[in-house]
Amino acid sequence: MDVKEILKHVDHTLLLQQATWEEIRQICDDAVKYGTASVCIPPSYVKQASEYVKGKMAVCTVIGFPNGYMTTKTKEFETKDAIANGASEIDMVINIGWLKDQKYDLIEEEIRTLKAACGEKILKVIIETCLLTDEEKIKMCEIVTKAGADYIKTSTGFSKAGATFEDIQLFTEHIGPNVKMKAAGGISSLDDAQKFLALGADRLGTSRIVKIVKNEEASGY
Repeated sequence: MDVKEILKHVDHTLLLQQATWEEIRQICDDAVKYGTASVCIPPSYVKQASEYVKGKMAVCTVIGFPNGYMTTKTKEFETKDAIANGASEIDMVINIGWLKDQKYDLIEEEIRTLKAACGEKILKVIIETCLLTDEEKIKMCEIVTKAGADYIKTSTGFSKAGATFEDIQLFTEHIGPNVKMKAAGGISSLDDAQKFLALGADRLGTSRIVKIVKNEEASGY
């Protein structure tokens, strides 16, 4: 797989708390130049970024990020606001406490609510795999499939660990045909990116791949 093909699957990401508009503008420029799938940025920059890229790049943002324990109503408002501001893709974080408490119906209903708010826009569901047992990951594959989300996503990149090959392999065995996979967090080389894609991931959440292509130090998400 060549580098251009890998880049087509990258959500070029900058979600650091201290991110400035100048830095966001730069990743928008890089995303357009290198042909990534989207830019993934904080909600407060969505309107400005959407106006800046003028339809040349999909704008993705995060909801309930990074902890996921906001109320469903809050996440729904965040989602509708982001879409009104120009977001075309939404990456939401589940309520991990609900999963631990086995409140599966609440999680499914929340995902359905946010998918309804998204309409035809893409909804990705972050389950934060590093905090879950394999049984919980499998349960979330089932819930995400039933709820009608577009993607299941491994990680926020803000917890103890990011994506692993084992988790993507586990997803492939338990998600439905309507669900794609996004690996995110800690993808630090082209070899890793290629392996995640070979295992079946459709998107890669990372800032490092574009940096590697630009011959810059590959630090960050």
